[in-house]
Amino acid sequence: MKITKLPAPECKGGESPMWDAERGELHYIDNAGSKVHSFNPDTGATRTLEMPSVITTLVLRRGGSAVVTLRSGIHFLDLDTGALELIDPLPDPPPYVYNDGKVDSRGRFLIGGSTANFAAPTPDGGLFRLDPDRTVTRLDAGIHFSNSPCWSPDEKTFYFSDSWVDTTFAYDYDIETGAVSNRRPFVTTRALGGLPDGATVDVDGLFWVAVYQGGKIAAYRPDGALERAIDMPVKLVSSVAFGGPDLDRLFVTTIAHGTQGEPAEDGAGALYVIDGLGFRGRLEHRFAG
Repeated sequence: MKITKLPAPECKGGESPMWDAERGELHYIDNAGSKVHSFNPDTGATRTLEMPSVITTLVLRRGGSAVVTLRSGIHFLDLDTGALELIDPLPDPPPYVYNDGKVDSRGRFLIGGSTANFAAPTPDGGLFRLDPDRTVTRLDAGIHFSNSPCWSPDEKTFYFSDSWVDTTFAYDYDIETGAVSNRRPFVTTRALGGLPDGATVDVDGLFWVAVYQGGKIAAYRPDGALERAIDMPVKLVSSVAFGGPDLDRLFVTTIAHGTQGEPAEDGAGALYVIDGLGFRGRLEHRFAG
């Protein structure tokens, strides 16, 4: 196994890595830096798009564009020009802010909501679903800081974290309706010294999660048992995505500076890749709207 720091743009707050097999690129965001980066690991070429405000999520859309969440709401994003189309606004000030999302096989976008009260976090957030007809439905409530949305390979289980309580939950997922039910604790990352942040599931059903502040990437079996924990060069790891032609490279985003007095680290904010894991991921689905 080999961990490599990539020659890609560094971020104040790297998040939301997404492999684009059609372009052979990894898209990822700098949330605090209000940017979208697209990096080609074969050539080293990079494109950067400036966003008008903090950006918190990026998923791909059928037809080649993307869906992103800003503080103002949900937008379509042209990955070539940077043009934005607001499709679901949030009020100003927002009652919650969107944070982290993924798309199911039917093309629905499930998005976490985090509290807008960052100074004294309260469970104002939740879980939302954007359907292809652009309808937004609240699926759950009582979340402080949302992260880690992803599904088991059969899509019968949906994973979702409240990072404030160091816990990832599992839900029953109905692929026919996009409904969730039976929320229960799945894993806690306290023993690894950090919070669950961005996550993905591989072809074998292992749940891979960035342990923010703990400096680890953890893989959990479907029964919640820890399969392995990988030490990263920096503590503030933020999200993971499998990519490359064979989906066997694990890309890892990181954050330059934390908000709780964490010491500055060399290499924090960089994009990393882990090779030689012996595991393969799955292509993320694209929004159908």
